[in-house]
Amino acid sequence: MGGFIPALKQMANVAALPGIVRCLAMPDVHSGYGFCIGNVAAFDMADEEAVISPGGVGFDINCGVRLLRTNLSEDDVTGEVREALAQSLFDHIPVGVGTEGVIPIQEEDVDDILQRGIDWAIEKGYAWKEDKEFCEENGCMNTADKDRVSSKAKKRGLNQIGTLGGGNHYVEVQVVEEIYDEAAAKCMGVDRVGQVCVMIHTGSRGLGHQVATDALQKMDKAMYRDGIKPNDRQLSCARINSREGQNYLAAMSAAANYAWVNRSCITYLARRAFEKVFEKTPEEMEMHLVYDVCHNVAKVEKHIVDGEEKTLLVHRKGSTRAFPPNHPMIPKLYQDIGQPALIGGTMGTCSYILIGTHSGMSETFGSTCHGAGRALSRNASRKRLDHKTVLNHLKERNISIRVASPKLVTEEAPESYKDVSEVVDTCHDAGISLRAVKLRPIAVIKG
Repeated sequence: MGGFIPALKQMANVAALPGIVRCLAMPDVHSGYGFCIGNVAAFDMADEEAVISPGGVGFDINCGVRLLRTNLSEDDVTGEVREALAQSLFDHIPVGVGTEGVIPIQEEDVDDILQRGIDWAIEKGYAWKEDKEFCEENGCMNTADKDRVSSKAKKRGLNQIGTLGGGNHYVEVQVVEEIYDEAAAKCMGVDRVGQVCVMIHTGSRGLGHQVATDALQKMDKAMYRDGIKPNDRQLSCARINSREGQNYLAAMSAAANYAWVNRSCITYLARRAFEKVFEKTPEEMEMHLVYDVCHNVAKVEKHIVDGEEKTLLVHRKGSTRAFPPNHPMIPKLYQDIGQPALIGGTMGTCSYILIGTHSGMSETFGSTCHGAGRALSRNASRKRLDHKTVLNHLKERNISIRVASPKLVTEEAPESYKDVSEVVDTCHDAGISLRAVKLRPIAVIKG
């Protein structure tokens, strides 16, 4: 059962918070800090008692996934070329806990990143202009305020732009293995079996962690002042419209902007890595951004509740936004098919592109799963699994791997997680999102 029963208890505690409209769990649910991972919790912005909680977002604010497509085929990335590409990505992209970046930024750049998001990366030449349209929120949350981010958080973010970090973060070279929806696949430009893609999974690094830590400390005092008594101390929160609530919303949004820039800069480095190996420009290889989604965030959205449109603050922690066709918040190119939802697999297993549905919009506030979900704790994984065995299994499957901390790969081994295909099948069968494309890894870069 893993963390399922504790997760249900956490859901019950979240469902008792003031101003809650609905509390849901996605199929990859497992226990987390305060809120379970895989939780969707919506609060009524019109309710003066409604709260916002850092636990409903997580410490890695806007941890998310983006996918690049290419015009390369698997036959172009075999043998020595595959190894050379894995090494080139590992050489170009700083990985591992505490790693410093190679993208030169000054203190004033941090403020600009926090306020403007991907526009900073475009202006500096680290992102293509077209990338903006294919990011959730167009790569910038307008609720951000750089002045609500502490100097300590900014200092932690100064040297980490363009870095992957550790844990379950990765860059993978993947190939299209199966196409379920040909029309959607063609629309996204991911429409050939064997087509090479690149998936990037990371977030806001130490800056986001500090924003969450700062808010939790302040909200404990706010709860005492306002008489808020949650069932779990980890559900530290504040009234949405209180000073503490508004400050956290603004700082969290700024950290989300930082994460979009971080993934944009990693994309820049990945494009350079491909250029070095294949001696072609990223433009010649058509390394376009398919989409970028976040799965740790709280956002103000409009939804229909009991036949009435309401403005809600939707917390998604370990869950992915998946808006339906014809929604104004998704790119024009995807209006007919719905928003792509990128579901990353575990190390060495497949990943998926799902698309949002009208059913999901009404039942889950336009949300779906975010990955496989843990079945074993990190500590249990380290005790039960041997890192050499895990690495050998990847090699046997012809997957090139580069990892900064080999002994930590046991924490991210497939055995540590649920079966991502079963999670995706559940979402598909429930109608909250539909399968479009299945991807298989051929090279993995991890911290």
